[in-house]
Amino acid sequence: MKTLKNHVILFDNECPMCYAYTKAFVKTGMLSENGREAYQEMPSNLCPLVNHQRAANEIALVNTETGEVTYGIKSLFKIIAHAMPFFKPLFLFSPFIYLMQKLYAFISYNRKVIIPVAIKENSLQPTFKRHYRIAFLTFTWIVTAYILTGYAHLLTGFVPPGGKYREYLICGGQLFFQGTIIRFYKKEKLWDYLGNMMTISFAGSLLLLPVIVLARYIDFEPLFFLLCFLMVAGLMFLEHIRRSKVLKLGWVMSITWALYRLIVLALILIL
Repeated sequence: MKTLKNHVILFDNECPMCYAYTKAFVKTGMLSENGREAYQEMPSNLCPLVNHQRAANEIALVNTETGEVTYGIKSLFKIIAHAMPFFKPLFLFSPFIYLMQKLYAFISYNRKVIIPVAIKENSLQPTFKRHYRIAFLTFTWIVTAYILTGYAHLLTGFVPPGGKYREYLICGGQLFFQGTIIRFYKKEKLWDYLGNMMTISFAGSLLLLPVIVLARYIDFEPLFFLLCFLMVAGLMFLEHIRRSKVLKLGWVMSITWALYRLIVLALILIL
């Protein structure tokens, strides 16, 4: 691979994803050994060249010879196209660029709720974009409910079967229930909490997906599916507690998270 020399990529050192993929660029030789720096520790010679807030929103790539700065997906395209030139035609294709820009923004503006970390004091944070957070909540709600609808058929020996929209109503109801509570409890954490909560639900549904696939080929006892579901629910609860600590929310939201699920289960069994 050809190394893109005289360039420095500025990553968010509070973002595990950003740290990992920029480190991979250096390890694979796509960038030189000194080709990555945290924007929080930006070298003084780069400061006048870079829009600091934009660098927090979209990863910046600085040409240290010319002073040219690219941001976001274009930074990644520039590195990859230099290392693997056969990608250049694709990276010049306007519809592909547009789609990748939207996907990059979708992930970048939600990265703090996908993998949360404790925020350092006085550190520059990505701009909050409500429409990208709403898009994230909608995406995780639909995918989670779709997977759980498939898994619900495996629990018919323990839970009464429901309509094809039941899981969508349950997942949407949780957003409304927890959203209402946190608006009264800590309104300023509303969007961060809902993003983290739906990341947990989404991750839990993905853990159940292999079981759904295996069930098509292996005849398991019904108890196996129930135990898998309870195990995943337990892991989700532990992750909810961990993320609530990161957000400094205490136990309130974890208790109401569990309470909502118990109320829903009771209603399903009664009705």
